[in-house]
Amino acid sequence: MRIVIVKRMITQPSSKPRFIRALAAPSAALTALLLAGCAGAAAPGTAGAASTAPDSEASRPAAKEAQGPTPRLVLTHDGGITVLDAKTLKPVGGAEIDGFNRLNPAGDGRHVLVSTGDAFRVFDAGSWSEPHGDHSHHYAGEPRLTERAFEASKSGHVVRHAGKAVLFSDGSGRVESFDTAGLAKALANGLPETDVYTAAEAHHGVAVPLEDGGLLVTLGNDESRSGAVVLGPGKGQDRKEIARNENCPGVHGEAVAAHGTVVLGCENGMLIYKDGTFSKVASPDKYGRMGNQAGSEESPVILGDYKVDKDAELERPTRISLVNTDTATLRLVDLGTSYSFRSLGRGPAGEALVLGTDGGLRVIDPATGKVTTTIKVTAPWTESTTWQDPRPTLFVQGSTAFVTEPDARKIHAVDLKSRKVLKSAVLDVVPNELTGVEG
Repeated sequence: MRIVIVKRMITQPSSKPRFIRALAAPSAALTALLLAGCAGAAAPGTAGAASTAPDSEASRPAAKEAQGPTPRLVLTHDGGITVLDAKTLKPVGGAEIDGFNRLNPAGDGRHVLVSTGDAFRVFDAGSWSEPHGDHSHHYAGEPRLTERAFEASKSGHVVRHAGKAVLFSDGSGRVESFDTAGLAKALANGLPETDVYTAAEAHHGVAVPLEDGGLLVTLGNDESRSGAVVLGPGKGQDRKEIARNENCPGVHGEAVAAHGTVVLGCENGMLIYKDGTFSKVASPDKYGRMGNQAGSEESPVILGDYKVDKDAELERPTRISLVNTDTATLRLVDLGTSYSFRSLGRGPAGEALVLGTDGGLRVIDPATGKVTTTIKVTAPWTESTTWQDPRPTLFVQGSTAFVTEPDARKIHAVDLKSRKVLKSAVLDVVPNELTGVEG
């Protein structure tokens, strides 16, 4: 195992319609939302208004009360979306949808936002809980792709933090945010009320809502990306800039560590925003890219990838990065196997998880970089040079790590407590993207 520790370098802060709207579904405690048809566009920065046309009672899928929360997994495949029961790995429904689509949990434990290019479409995974006094009732219904959608230009990343979800449109620089707690109620009549900020230039970017009501937004254009700016609490373009850092070439990805610390990946290290100030952890190589990260509220350490060949068609790295946001230091750990951008995850206690191309899921102590366990999960695999192609994907929900195996059309559930494969299932489709909801 090769370990490198690097000290920090500190940098001083230096028209289309807004929404696609659908006919409204009446609100009902024991029914899932059913939405059909589209209407005209709403005004910018407001919730989409809805018509009063009623749904057909026969068309509404029934929801059954469950004994407890029913977590579900949502995966994409060629031509559609499939939903699995996270406990049994059995399919419970899905939807047809063309093209390559990205999946983003909406942050309310029930809905997933599907990045379709021209919109963030709302997918209802059909499992949710409702508070009743000092306890909650749990319901499980039929998953479906609703007609509710946030219009976008090159819909990109969705980030959930501090009780909000933020949608970033790469083609326009539009940053749209809403409170996640009231999403289901809002969707019964239209779309949630949103706040809209537009970046100075459109780019492949990301925005992170901050715990103090502020907003962190990446900087760039269609040719290059350079860093990030932090805007104070407020609304839309009225937000005031409070910090800036433009020493993060190729800025990509985001993660949140303990104490609300936010990081962004750069081609020469990692940018840290903490206590109102940016700092930079530099790579030991001139080009040392950390473009994909996984954070945990249980740990100050961020898990990231690490690539050093700028000109490679597809670099197959064997080292991962561990950035301690408390001490602003970097540790590189050689795993002895390559991995992909879908290989990184975090366990319930903050442990770092990496799925290798040798089929092993490595459990790593983020404080020391020591690989404590390697769990054999899949057969060895080779990453495709086309990033949209299916590849084994890691998704963690609670104390269970779910791993897809596209070549075998399988999905595996790994118990992170016993560190054993609990269950495997054969799928009717070749899985691609994977996420889930807690129900």
